[in-house]
Amino acid sequence: LDRVEPVFVHLAREISRRESVLIVCRDAALRRHVQQRLREADACLARIDCRLAPSNDSWARDHGPITVLGRNGRPRLLDFTFNGWGGKYPAERDNAITAELARQGVFGDTPVGAIDFVLEGGSIDSDGQGRLLTTEACLLSPQRNPRLDKADIEQILRKHLGAEQILWLKHGALAGDDTDSHIDTLARFCDPRTIAHASCDDPADEHYTGLQAMQDELHALRDADGRPYRLVPLPLPGARYNADGERLPATYANFLVIDGAVLVPTYGDPQDAVALQRLQTCFPGRAIIPIDARPLIEQFGSLHCVTMQLPAGVLGG
Repeated sequence: LDRVEPVFVHLAREISRRESVLIVCRDAALRRHVQQRLREADACLARIDCRLAPSNDSWARDHGPITVLGRNGRPRLLDFTFNGWGGKYPAERDNAITAELARQGVFGDTPVGAIDFVLEGGSIDSDGQGRLLTTEACLLSPQRNPRLDKADIEQILRKHLGAEQILWLKHGALAGDDTDSHIDTLARFCDPRTIAHASCDDPADEHYTGLQAMQDELHALRDADGRPYRLVPLPLPGARYNADGERLPATYANFLVIDGAVLVPTYGDPQDAVALQRLQTCFPGRAIIPIDARPLIEQFGSLHCVTMQLPAGVLGG
């Protein structure tokens, strides 16, 4: 945890310079420590709200509320069920965090609705215009919603998220990923016409066949106007392993878009510069800010995984 803490401090500092930030701490002692670290890092403390709630882990993307806009144009927060990525890890505390924050009044008068359906935020990506990108390996996993088939799941996504079209990928997985192929490690909308995706050009790499097949699937997709997407390949960094010899799921696709900037995970690898340059072409109006994510990837996640965005006004800014 000591190695990961500087990454969280760096993240909070960069985000607080542009947006309000909510940080969940397990107890008052940790909150005091976090506030001191942020003060030392020159974060914008006036924009940071540290709240107390018990937790199992640190992956806010997957248990945090997902925002939709109602017919009145106002945001609504959806609290889907989180079961620890199909029962792989304890999750009862994380699953209760959104409800606890709502009880504390963190979200103001923004309505929060509990949904009896297992869904992680990292498993879907939206173009903001009615199309969702996801993977069959995750959403059709029998350890999540075992009594529902693909048609049932599509119906639920349409009902609760307003999805008009669900774009399913059959291929794509990273070694060391224990989420069953979350889309936020593989392919992301940069705008309604552009998808940045993990790619591999080395036939000797274990990812080559799967990511080539995923790229073929992405080439076959069409946007709302029937046009092929502009695809921007993001190279994989060189293989990284933990102390147990397990390959880590390092990916540049786990970037985080914030107001005026994109925070991009880096791994001390020559491919960092390539990924940063390519993402700059995807987001020409935003600053591209590298964040050393090596301590996070040791825990099998990255920047997008540990954060969840909320709409302006929900946190008072």
